[in-house]
Amino acid sequence: MEYNGFTKDFVFGSASAAFQIEGAVSADGKGPSIWDKFSNTKGKIRNNDTAEKACDHYHKIEKDVALMKSIGLSAYRFSISWPRIMPDGEGLVNEKGISFYNKLIDELIKNDITPWVTLFHWDLPLALQKKYKGFQNRKVVDLFGEFTRIAVERFGDRVKNWITINEPFEFSCFGHLLGTHAPGLKSPRAYFHVMHNVLLAHGKALRIIKKLSPEAKVGIVISMTPIHPATDTPKDKSAAKIANEFMNDITLMPLYKGRYPEELWKRAVLFRPKIKKGDMDIITSPADFIGLNYYSREKASFKWYIPILKADISGSSTPEKQFIDAEGKQRTSMGWEIYPEGLRECLHHIKETGNNPDIYITETGGAFDDELSPDGTIKDELRTSLLQKYFKAASTAIEEGVNLKGIFLWSLMDNYEWAEGLSKRFGLIYVDYKTQKRTIKDSGYWYKKLIGEICGR
Repeated sequence: MEYNGFTKDFVFGSASAAFQIEGAVSADGKGPSIWDKFSNTKGKIRNNDTAEKACDHYHKIEKDVALMKSIGLSAYRFSISWPRIMPDGEGLVNEKGISFYNKLIDELIKNDITPWVTLFHWDLPLALQKKYKGFQNRKVVDLFGEFTRIAVERFGDRVKNWITINEPFEFSCFGHLLGTHAPGLKSPRAYFHVMHNVLLAHGKALRIIKKLSPEAKVGIVISMTPIHPATDTPKDKSAAKIANEFMNDITLMPLYKGRYPEELWKRAVLFRPKIKKGDMDIITSPADFIGLNYYSREKASFKWYIPILKADISGSSTPEKQFIDAEGKQRTSMGWEIYPEGLRECLHHIKETGNNPDIYITETGGAFDDELSPDGTIKDELRTSLLQKYFKAASTAIEEGVNLKGIFLWSLMDNYEWAEGLSKRFGLIYVDYKTQKRTIKDSGYWYKKLIGEICGR
């Protein structure tokens, strides 16, 4: 395939999250997070896996950065664990946690890899959940601002690319409405309150970073999953519209328009948070870029008995093996349809809503049931094919006028995949969780070749 939209200054990176790869969950003064508690609660995680060790990245910085360099990455997106820096989420700063991230940042820069830091990738300090009910309480918005200040003061001399929040929708919905992620709540009220407060935390953190480091680039990462009507009937089309407001515009509209989606907000009148004067001004604080996490699409059909939405959103399932669905379409081992057209759709929706902002694809990729071949290689043809199609869609979007500046593949290496535990493999690098041996997959070598052809790395 030809990727005419990519230029030599395009950012080619990969991504990870602290809780998913670091392990060492209580080492060197780190405090527990809501995910430490959730993943150690029987029945919450597939196979009752925990992240006690995960990829043991905490002890393997040099080895892992060397692998990044060998693939040719120009940037690495990682998150800072709030409870590793501040065990209680407030007050005491853990200097050993600071030292760990200093070491990682320095190692990246030494190897000509630009650090991109995410401040919140879901691992809220457990102490804040217990004391304040987490992001249901506006107090935690201010505490996140203090954590942001500490991070910028300690790392901002070298880190110039900051992401405030990763995926407000997933954190709010899965953790507070559906209960499938930490902290495991099932409350419409909690969902809407957390969503607003997390967006508020983004805006406040952005302003803090800009004040302390005016030259830094700051943005937020949102997820987008296009929702298409299951049929052409008016009711299914209406269901798809409200589902898109619920999953996509719930973050995009307040960030760029200073308001929540009209129809959804009207239906949620009993659960909405109080929006104080000035809140939306903070949320719409001008960002330097927006990050997009995209994997697949879903479909919606009208269901009168489902509260608020009146829509059933389907399309994601969790099969044991990757499979071909009833329509003959390839799906990943997460049950997600391989749908590159949806990536272009999302990029153009952001372009139109946000007046053509700079965009980075901060996550995209696919999970497959990778296995080590007898010759010691990982021949992941399905992942390589998916990436080729998604990169082509991204390149085409650039040619169509989208200001796409870079792509970070999810993920750098196989890791602890939240509620799926260690059972799903997204990585460019295969991890044997028993031996901690790393093996670059064929998709990783494909990525290396592409980066080399375009950037000469």
